[in-house]
Amino acid sequence: MAATGYGYAQSLVAPPSGNNQKAKVVQNIGPVEVSIAYSSPHVHTATGTDRTGHIWGELVHYGFADQGFGVKSAPWRAGANENTIIKFSHDVKIEGKDLKAGSYGLSLATAKDGPWTWIFSTNTSSWGSFFYNQSEDALRVDVTPKDAPFTEYLMYGFDDRQPNSATAYLQWENKRIPFKIEIPDVNNIYVSMMRDQLRSNVGFDYRNYSQAANFCAQNKVNLDEALAWANHALDPTTGGREEFNTLQAKSSVLAAMGKDADADAAMQKAVRLPDATSLIVHQYGRSLLNAGKKEKAMEIFKFNAQNHPEDKFTLNVGLARGYTAMGDTKNAIKYWEEAIKNIPESQRPSIKIYQGELDKLKSAK
Repeated sequence: MAATGYGYAQSLVAPPSGNNQKAKVVQNIGPVEVSIAYSSPHVHTATGTDRTGHIWGELVHYGFADQGFGVKSAPWRAGANENTIIKFSHDVKIEGKDLKAGSYGLSLATAKDGPWTWIFSTNTSSWGSFFYNQSEDALRVDVTPKDAPFTEYLMYGFDDRQPNSATAYLQWENKRIPFKIEIPDVNNIYVSMMRDQLRSNVGFDYRNYSQAANFCAQNKVNLDEALAWANHALDPTTGGREEFNTLQAKSSVLAAMGKDADADAAMQKAVRLPDATSLIVHQYGRSLLNAGKKEKAMEIFKFNAQNHPEDKFTLNVGLARGYTAMGDTKNAIKYWEEAIKNIPESQRPSIKIYQGELDKLKSAK
């Protein structure tokens, strides 16, 4: 039977109202995904009318206004046509205030003077803000608008992107209106994701348990479970292996727990394993130097020299760095000279760096 009536006309594909094209921007903040879907009006109309200087306070009304239809007090829809929709995959903070994961209609109450107010509404299905209802507000935050370079098409974006935060913004004509998004407990979100992954096929590889344990140690979170993960990676009955990396992961967790003696004992064992190459041991010594543990680093560099006499470059670099940290300039110069004399082809592009370290010591004598 042929369809009759006018209801089907709304399903026809046609240009958006006012030729305000739809757009979407997606940004990850660590493990959290934030998306903003909107329709983008432009300063110059399709007929060529220039609305520069007539956007804020005119086309976009200040505050809450009667738009001639629907409610008598409505904010701006922060875009064109249907609701602007912002979506968060996890709980966040907006300008320091809590907001649950989910989708929200995004509106903006502008002001001639003073702060502007972003409004996050649980209503995501309306056309613009004609049906705005304050009781559906999930959050309001006040921000200060900023001057911006001329922008023809309304756009959303993100800047000041950090591991656990970013600043979202609307930019149009000569204004940018920001709001800061922060991810509380971002490391615990990562841990939760790792925990779930270790129950999948990822969990059949012991190295992933070490990686998860290292993450927890570096960020000092979830340490009891991290120690269990580190032991799992070492246990042959669960597919684990006793290797330098797996023992180092356990050592890192123990150190984060304040169990320094146990951590040091694990590393003393690790550097003596067959897979502990001169380079791996050298890098461990460098990490001790970076942590300010110069005496322990010196012990490792000396051990490396005794255990890997065949590597006449790496072990001499380690001794040179160790003696430099200890303030023994004479021996530091001696071992830099030996290192440069035995530099392998792979390190020749960096010879100026090593020579610079030597020259610095000689000029300081």
